[in-house]
Amino acid sequence: MALRPEDPDSSENKPADKKKALQDDVFLREVDDALREDELKSFVTRYGVPLLAAIVIGLAGLGGYLWWDSSQKQAAEERGEKYIVALDELESQNLERADEQLGLVIEDSGTASAASAKLLRAGIALEQDRPKDALKIYAEVAADDSAPQPFRDLAMVREVAANFDEMEPQAVIDRLKPLAVPGSPWFGVAGELVGMAYLKQEKDDLAGPLFAKIARDEDVPQSLRGRARQLAGLLGVDAIEDVIGDEAAEKAKEPTAAGGEADAAPESD
Repeated sequence: MALRPEDPDSSENKPADKKKALQDDVFLREVDDALREDELKSFVTRYGVPLLAAIVIGLAGLGGYLWWDSSQKQAAEERGEKYIVALDELESQNLERADEQLGLVIEDSGTASAASAKLLRAGIALEQDRPKDALKIYAEVAADDSAPQPFRDLAMVREVAANFDEMEPQAVIDRLKPLAVPGSPWFGVAGELVGMAYLKQEKDDLAGPLFAKIARDEDVPQSLRGRARQLAGLLGVDAIEDVIGDEAAEKAKEPTAAGGEADAAPESD
């Protein structure tokens, strides 16, 4: 009688196959873990020191920035306190004490605060009849490229104003003419100084129209406009009529009390 061939999928072979498959899976996992461990060791060996150094440097940089930021805020608060004390002393006419406090602000302040403090110290020097010291400070601020431009312009205008009588007229014109133009925040004061320099040069034809422009500029302080109007009139430029005409034209554009435009006068028959 012929024997029946053994079925490979018989129940007797299945446990052995499962065991072998499980062993293979465990072996593959061990190999995979070993490879990963080797890769990690290789990475740490190759990049561990630079990576650790980068982390340390980054943390040190962050700590340094936080310290710097905190110290800057504290220094700003201290400067502000000194500045307030200086202003209080100025208001009380304690000029020497105010000058000392402003000196402390200048020593440890940024460019804007330092420039502002220097301008105040120059004003104190003028009050104390020390024009040379004031002029030196004004010139220093005007020539400081790190100072904000408005402070530099103000310093130059005040320097020229304080030393106007000693300067050549052309030097005044050369320094202030760029600021003596309509639209400039310094048009009024710089224009007045330039106009006076023109008068010294006997250039009335240039001084008169300039004073008239200052008189018409509504952004210029009223007291300065009044002086400019008088000077323009003395030089034969009728700035008064121009101003009155401008005001009349503006009033003509205003609505009437009834809410409409002012009607033109009816023509006579």
